[in-house]
This record gives sequence, C-alpha cells and structure tokens, in this order.
Amino acid sequence: MKFLDEAKIHLQSGNGGGGCIAFRREKYIEYGGPDGGDGGKGGDVNFIAVANLNTLIDFRYQQHFKAEHGHNGSGRDRHGANGKDMIVKVPIGTQVFDDSREYLLADFTEVGQEVRLLRGGDGGMGNAHYKSSTNQAPKYATPGFPGQTISVWLQLKLIADVGLLGMPNAGKSTFLARTTAAKPKVADYPFTTLKPQLGVVNQDGMEFVIADIPGLIKGASEGAGLGTRFLGHIERCKVLLHLIDGTQEDVVAAYKMIRHELSEYDEDVMDKIEIIALNKIDAMAADDIKTKMQKLRRAAKTKIFPISGVSGEGIEDVLRALSAIIRGEHLEDRDIEENDSGWSP
Repeated sequence: MKFLDEAKIHLQSGNGGGGCIAFRREKYIEYGGPDGGDGGKGGDVNFIAVANLNTLIDFRYQQHFKAEHGHNGSGRDRHGANGKDMIVKVPIGTQVFDDSREYLLADFTEVGQEVRLLRGGDGGMGNAHYKSSTNQAPKYATPGFPGQTISVWLQLKLIADVGLLGMPNAGKSTFLARTTAAKPKVADYPFTTLKPQLGVVNQDGMEFVIADIPGLIKGASEGAGLGTRFLGHIERCKVLLHLIDGTQEDVVAAYKMIRHELSEYDEDVMDKIEIIALNKIDAMAADDIKTKMQKLRRAAKTKIFPISGVSGEGIEDVLRALSAIIRGEHLEDRDIEENDSGWSP
C-alpha cells in the first residue's frame, strides 16, 4: 500500500428538506385544515478514527464527500426523512486543518474518536406548523436550510513508539529491515527513503512500533526537502532513536545539525528521550570508533550505542534500551571509566 500523509478534500453537509403546503380533504369533513408536514434535516459530515488505516492514500482517489439531503415533507402531516450522515474514516494520528492550514479543526489520537465537522441544514416547516387561532388555513411553508460546504486539509502524523531519525544515508532503513519485518528500500545513496516506513519490533516479550523518518537535511525545519512534513511524524513518538553514520568525518556536526532542526521545528520535541547510536561500525577501524564515540559522548552528554545495521552488532542493546523506556523504566547512563565511550574493541 502506498503511503500518503497529506491530502485536500471537499466536504458538504446535506440541505434540509422543504416543508409542505397541504390541506386535509376527506368526505364529510368540510373544514379539514392544513396538514403539510415538515422537511427532514440534512445529513451531517462526521469524521471517525479507525484502527485499520495507516495512510491517506484513499483520499487521492476520492476528494468529494457529500451527505444526503433531507427529504421534503408531504400531506397528512408526514414529515420528511432526515438525510443520511456522511462518515469519513481516517487513520489514527490524522489532523484536520481549514483551507488556509492555519486553524486546527480536529485531531484524532484514539480509535473510535468521532467529530462532527459539518452539520446538516434544518428542515423547513410545513403549513400545519403555522396553524393558529387567527390563521386556521395558512397557505405557506418554509424551505429547508442549506447545508455547509468547506475544503479541508488532512495531515497524518504517525503515532509510533520510536521515531528513527538521522541524516540521509545514516542506515535507518537497514536498521528497520534488520529489526522488524518491514521491507524498506535499501541502497547505498542518500534519500533512498522518500516516505515514512513503519515496523513492529518484538523485544523482551513486548511489541513496539518504529517509524523510519526520511533523512533530514539542513533547513528541514523551514521546509527544505519536505522537512516540515517529515518532522511532523516525530511529534507523537515516545522516544527518538538518532542514528549517526560513523563513516562520515564529522559525526558531532551531524548530531548537532539534526538537533538544531528539531529545536527550530518544535521545542517540545527536544524534551523527548533520545537514544544515540553510532552506526556502521562494521566499516570502521577500532580506534576510529573509540574516538568518534568519545566526541559524541562529550557533545551529547549521554551514553552512545555502537551498532551495525548490517552485521547486527549492538542492535540488541539498543532494542533493550528502547523497550525499557517505552515500559516507563529509566535508562541508566553507565559511566565507564576505562575509555569514556562505553565501547571496547
């Protein structure tokens, strides 16, 4: 299934049905009086979050959603039926914005959450409604009220336990493929991943979801490289796993660049727990690993995990740390005196 995290759709609630002008006509009843029924209410447009969706791809093929109009009233005091509501199903994590994208109209975070976005128009009154002691034979009725029309933007922010982030070609897709049953595209060039990928990890008797966020570049917080769309998926993750390509020359600069883009996008993201892993140690010399881990530890002031997505070395330690954090346990930052890096060849 293709992944789509943004879509524009058009909504219209139903018009109310018109009231009826009618009079009772029966044999032997000379003055039957008015008996025109009221019109039915137009259908609403409701959104509901469901569990079996994880993309907005369906909205690429259907952009217009219209609720049913209310039915007109008729004689013999018969009221028109209400129009059927339009139910729009969206994945968990969907946000609904107005056409200008400035105002958040709805935010779906739980299965079964339902929001009425547009109300259908009320039905008109039949002439029986207007009968009174001074006007016993009204010859007028009111039409139904019109429904509402609006265009909205849908934006999907994945709800995952772990957000996997890093620069392009940091090895995120390889890590996801190694630890889950997901099959992301893996190649030796930047921007292999162009859309977020999800995978489920089974570790220490528990399952958690990892979201592979496409590689971030400088200026991502300002929209460079579709960065703001990718950064949005990080907001709902419980913990961040930051992969750094150990084969590049300046690993500290790579770490600081990603942290800068996170802070520019949303300061709240900076408060999330972050695990840092130096990746691709299978392609590095032992001294190089030790040196770069020491530099990263001083810059990040936290434990650094050396791993290889290709060979699997160190992967188990990272997964164990992630599962502990998701369970609500505090990760102990063990201070290793020998080399201040947490790793020894």
